[in-house]
Parts: sequence; structure tokens; C-alpha cells
Amino acid sequence: MTSSAATNVQGSAMTPPPRHARRDPWYVRWTLTTMAVLVLFVLVVVPVASVFYSALSGGVRQYWNNLANDSDTRHAILLTLAVAPTAVLVNLIFGVIAAWGIARFRFPGRTLLITLIDLPFSISPVVAGLLFMLIFGQQGYLGPWLSQQGIKILFSPPGLVLATTFVTLPFVARELIPVMEAIGPEEELAAISLGARTWQVLWKVTLPNIQWGLLYGVILCNARAMGEFGAVSVLSGHITGQTDTMPLRVEKAFQEYNLPGSFAVASVLTMLAVITLLLKVIIERKSRKQLAEARDSVQYHSSV
Repeated sequence: MTSSAATNVQGSAMTPPPRHARRDPWYVRWTLTTMAVLVLFVLVVVPVASVFYSALSGGVRQYWNNLANDSDTRHAILLTLAVAPTAVLVNLIFGVIAAWGIARFRFPGRTLLITLIDLPFSISPVVAGLLFMLIFGQQGYLGPWLSQQGIKILFSPPGLVLATTFVTLPFVARELIPVMEAIGPEEELAAISLGARTWQVLWKVTLPNIQWGLLYGVILCNARAMGEFGAVSVLSGHITGQTDTMPLRVEKAFQEYNLPGSFAVASVLTMLAVITLLLKVIIERKSRKQLAEARDSVQYHSSV
């Protein structure tokens, strides 16, 4: 093959294909898009609209009465607003510590630790609740000793916090690990070399660098905590006015044929989900921008 022929072959191989060749036919694009929209409409839009329609079918005053004047519903809302933030706070502290250790250090058992953090994703919440029953129940390993000490875990708010914390354990840590690995330890090492203490490095350097990833993980963790049903259902004992959270109250009101009250509580959970979704979209953009800036910074320093 002559040099000119070889040049033509190479030039043709490097020339990008026409624009129309890189796009699917219009009927393929419209068919797939229409199918996706229909599925979302049937599985998401219709159920959400039905919840609000059923909750407001008796009017705004009746809707408010179902939420504010029912003592059991009021207690379920307040209990959820206490249990979920407590579980989120515990996971926030654990997530920062675990992500810092995993992203900054290499040690034996590191892979096992990451696997254990992901374990709640692979275990059914109901199974997790049963495991806690075997540990803290009267016939369990720690139940008799806790009973002698006057400490009550099952069928009480501490049990609900324990179950919710376990189910939502991976969210914060799994969001922070890739962020901290992308940012790298350079700024933290520089602060330590200048005499900063550990808490100063954490507060002044680490947290500002991971703030959007941290908020993203907290929002996902809170959304999961608000709607947790399986593990909480096992450990709560379904005691009306004492251990019923909002998801449990929705089920109990429905079983009692109190459909307006059931849909009213469900609408509150739905509104929290919508707000969480909006915050998730905003913070996700910020988190992606932060990761991109971190990667650019790492590439710049490596090139220099």
C-alpha cells in the first residue's frame, strides 16, 4: 500500500461519522421515550395524585382534622420526627468517621469493612428486625440483662431508633467515600504540617470540601428513615399512641377503615418525599460539580 493510500485510510478512519449516523431513527427514540413516560405516569404520577385526591376528598378542614385532632396520628407524626433525625445524626457521625478511615488509610480488613457497611442493603428490613428481636428480646442474648438493668429496647422509641439506624446505615458513608477519595488528602496533610489539630482539620478543611456530598447522603438517609416500615414494624409492637410511626399509622388507620385518616398521613409522607426529591436534585448538581472540580485539581497537581 502506498503512503498516500495509507494516509487516506487513516484519515477516513479518524473522520467522525455523519451526525445522522450517530442518532437512532426518530421512531425508535419516540417509542422508547413514550414507553418510559407511560411507565412513570402509571407507577408514579397516578399513585401520588390518588393519595392527595383521597386525602383532600372531604375538604381541607376534614384533612386538617384527620392530622391535628387525632391524638394517635399526632403522636405518630411527632414520633417519626424524633426517630428519623436521631437515626440520621448517628449515621452522620458514623458515616464521616468510616469514610475518613476508608478513604485516607489502607489497612487489613478494609474491603471487609466496606462490605459490612453495605450489608443493610442486602438484608430485608423484616429480617433485620427479627435479628434484633433475637438479641434484645426477653429470650435473646442481651434481653434478660437489659431487663435487670431497667433498660427497655424493644417496643419503645430506642428500638425504633436502632432499627432505623441499621436500615439507613450505608447512605452517608457510601456517598462520602468516593468524594473523599476524589478530593485526596493533600489539603489535610498541609493543614497538619502547619500545626492544625485533628478537629481543626475536620472542621476547617474536610467538612467544607465534602459538604455537598455530606448533605446529599443526609437527605437520602432522612428520606429512607421517614418511610421505614419493615424493621420498625417488627420492633415497635404496634402499640397505638406509643410506638406507631407514620408508616405504621397509615397501615393501622387503613385496617380500621379510616381511609381519610390513612390517606392524610400518607399525603404527609408523600410531601416529604417530594421535598426530598427536589433537594436531592439541587444537591446532586452541587455534588457533581464538586467532584469535577476535585478531579481537575488532582489532575493539575499531578501534572505539575
